[in-house]
Amino acid sequence: MTLDTIVALATPSGRGALAVVRISGPGSRSILTSVAGRLPSPRVASLRRLRGADGDILDEALILWFPGPHSYTGEDVAEFHLHGGTAVVGAVLDRLADLGARPAEPGEFTRQAVLNGRMDLTAAESVVDLIDAETAAQARQALRNLGGALARQCDAWATRLTGLLARAEAAIEFAEDGTPEASEDSGGAASLAAEIRTQLAADQGGERIRTGLDIAILGAPNAGKSSLINALAGREAAIVSAQPGTTRDVVEARIVLAGLPITLADTAGLRETVEEIEREGIRRALDRGEAADIVVAVLACDAPADDATLALIARRHCIVVGGKADLAPPPSAWRALPVSVRTGQGLRELRDRIEAEAQALTPSAGAALLTRPRHRAALRDTADWLDEASIAPLPELRAEALRAALDALGRLTGRVGAEDVLDRLFADFCVGK
Repeated sequence: MTLDTIVALATPSGRGALAVVRISGPGSRSILTSVAGRLPSPRVASLRRLRGADGDILDEALILWFPGPHSYTGEDVAEFHLHGGTAVVGAVLDRLADLGARPAEPGEFTRQAVLNGRMDLTAAESVVDLIDAETAAQARQALRNLGGALARQCDAWATRLTGLLARAEAAIEFAEDGTPEASEDSGGAASLAAEIRTQLAADQGGERIRTGLDIAILGAPNAGKSSLINALAGREAAIVSAQPGTTRDVVEARIVLAGLPITLADTAGLRETVEEIEREGIRRALDRGEAADIVVAVLACDAPADDATLALIARRHCIVVGGKADLAPPPSAWRALPVSVRTGQGLRELRDRIEAEAQALTPSAGAALLTRPRHRAALRDTADWLDEASIAPLPELRAEALRAALDALGRLTGRVGAEDVLDRLFADFCVGK
């Protein structure tokens, strides 16, 4: 528990109808009574006049009192629901600071909740994921882990792991008295490792729901890529020109398809060139295509297929589009979806194709537990140590491997080594959370 009392504006700064200021820490009770008079009943909103040091009224506001440990942070917490004028908010913040509350760091309220045992790291991560959610799928996934779905699964695995470790240590301590067969413990470790690896395989798309999918649009100059991204985005995200080589760098547009956040990337036209800047743009286009979750390869129906785009289609799976289909139909050999931005032909079908591929790359939001690279890393380490335990020739080695597996699993929820990830995690938070 911190010795400081922290304060922050928990709503966006600027003029608004309401603003919420939150304080947390051992000085919350005295600060609240100094500003608002007597304490209200716990968790009951009370209308009070907030007063400055000279007794002048700063605002008439609703206040809430959450005595620890039954609060968000596990400490004494108070909230002030103010009128949202900047002068009012500034005056109240100044008054609270004069009474000893220091400005909170980003995510410090949630950090205190983790340190005080009110939530684990997976729930804390879900708080910021919920704040940042752009789509309903992201919000559902964040709410599931905020409710403890991943933590409960980790606790179940930890219980089994602890049992295996206890048996291994008993085999060392009471070897002369006889202990359960080592093969039983080895089988239990192998079984748990297989279960964890199954979860890792099943949750391949959980991170994609949280971060979104990347779709690269590639093709020759003047194939219609920029017009296509504008049509999909519903706005003029990229410059459209008849002059080849207009797009030199990657141009991005953010949209939502199939309930998923999608980043569309318009890229430089693929062709041979000696112009240095355009060559760099083409290199970036190819790199983006290699890294993208989905590639839309555009061939212009009014021109022969270019070798660079055909090579891309041969190298990796693409959604092949025959652009400018109002001028000519795409040759059957292309196996391309005919699309015309000018007439709207094929745009609905293209969206349907993209949505289908996006859904194939992501699990349902209710099924995914693992949403961050560190989740996967911790579970891979856990499974690797369990494999070591299953083949260990001696009880001492088996116990050491099981202990390492338990530590690796504990890093996921913050039971072990929480400080190693706290700074990185809470740097993504807003100040008032």
